[in-house]
Amino acid sequence: MFERSRKGEHALLIQPHAAGSPPDEGATEEFADLARSAGASIATLITARIDRPNSSTYIGSGKLEEVKAAADATEADLVLVNVSLSPGQERNLEKFLQRRVLDRTGLILDIFAQRARSHEGKLQVELAQLKHMATRLVRGWTHLERQRGGSIGLRGPGETQLETDRRLLQKRVEQLQKRLEKVEVQRTQMRRARVRSELPRVALVGYTNAGKSTLFNTLTGAEAYAADQLFATLDPTVRRIELPGGGVVLADTVGFVRDLPHELVAAFRSTLSEAREADLLLHVIDAADPQREERIGQVDEVLQAIGAGDIPQLLVYNKIDRIEGAQPRHDTPNEGRERVWISARDGQGVDLLKGVLAQRLGFQRVRGRLDLPAHSGRLRSRLHALGAVLAEDHDEHGWHVTVDLALADAQRLAAQAGGHVLDPLLPAPAEAW
Repeated sequence: MFERSRKGEHALLIQPHAAGSPPDEGATEEFADLARSAGASIATLITARIDRPNSSTYIGSGKLEEVKAAADATEADLVLVNVSLSPGQERNLEKFLQRRVLDRTGLILDIFAQRARSHEGKLQVELAQLKHMATRLVRGWTHLERQRGGSIGLRGPGETQLETDRRLLQKRVEQLQKRLEKVEVQRTQMRRARVRSELPRVALVGYTNAGKSTLFNTLTGAEAYAADQLFATLDPTVRRIELPGGGVVLADTVGFVRDLPHELVAAFRSTLSEAREADLLLHVIDAADPQREERIGQVDEVLQAIGAGDIPQLLVYNKIDRIEGAQPRHDTPNEGRERVWISARDGQGVDLLKGVLAQRLGFQRVRGRLDLPAHSGRLRSRLHALGAVLAEDHDEHGWHVTVDLALADAQRLAAQAGGHVLDPLLPAPAEAW
C-alpha cells in the first residue's frame, strides 16, 4: 500500500472516449467544472480512447504509463476518472499510479458532502457515501488480510476486521435509512397540508448551474444560496409566492447532470419528490449554453428516472443577458413546449414569466359588488385579509363591498361560507381577465 496524500487538491483528469469518435468537449468541460467545484486545481487533462475497457484498470497499459509519467511531471496527488470504476479497477489504478484515484461517482459525492447544509441533506449524502464505500472497504484493510488456508501461524485478523467493518457500516446505513424515513414522513405531511390549502405546486428543475436558485430568489425574495458553480444547491427550499390571480408553492431542487449516479438519485428521493409531486415544472435552461438542447434531453432523462416525466413543463430560458440583443419574450409554438425567455439576475422578463405561469395554472381574477349581511363579519374579515376589498360602505342591512380577488379564492370562500353571498361572482365572474 502507498501513503495517500492528505491534500488531494492537485488533480490529473482522465477523460475516456469511445474509439472512432473524438472526446466530447461538453463532457470534458463539465468534468473539469466538477473538479473545480470540489476544490481541486487541475494539473492536466488526458484523453483516453477506450476500444474495450480493461477489466483490471479500465484504461490500457500504454495509456497507464502515460498517465503515470504526467502525474509525476505535474506532481498531481489525485487522479480523477470521468467514468464509474469498479472497486477493483480503482484499487489497481491506485496501486500502479501510487496516488489516490476517484471516479465520477466519488467526485460528485465529495461535492455533495461539501454542499449539504440541512439535516436531511447531510443524512442523504452520508447514506450515498456509505453505500458507495461498502464495495470499496477491502482497499483500506489489505495489510491485514493475512489469512491463508489452514496454515498454522499465518492466520490473522484481516478477514475478521473486514467483516466487523462491514457489519458496522451496514448498521449505520440502516440507522440513516430510518432517520430519512422519518424526515420523509414529515415532508409528506407538509406536502399534504399544502394540498389541503389548494395551493398549486411548482418545482424548479434543470441542469446544474442553469440559474434555478437565482430565479427562486428573484421570485420569492428568499436568500437561497446561489453561485456560479455546479451543485450550488442541494437542499430543497419551499416558499409561497403570489402571482396574478393567486398564490402558489414554489420549490427549488438539486440540479441535474449527465449520467447522474443511480445511488444519488436513490439517496435524494425525498429532495427529488418535490419535482415528482409538482403540478407544473419550471424547466430552467441556460439560454447562452451552446449545448442547451443536449442539456434539456439529459434533464428529461432524469425526470423520467424519478417518475416525473409526465408532469407538464414550462421551459424557462434564463441568462438572456449573456446573449447580445436578446429580449424577454414568450413563445407559444403550435408543437412542442411553451417557452419564456428571461434573465433572473437582472429581472428581465420576470413579470412576463409570472403572467405566463398564472395563465398555465388557470388563475382568473374576479371583480364585483357583494352585499354582506351583518352576521357575515368573518367572511368580511377574510376578504380584507386577502387584500380583496377595493371599497365598502355600511347601512342597516350590512356591508356593501367591492372586491377584486382570485377566482380560486372566491370559490374557496363560497364553500366555507356555505351560503349564496358570493353568488354574484360565481360561477361566471362579473369581470375576469
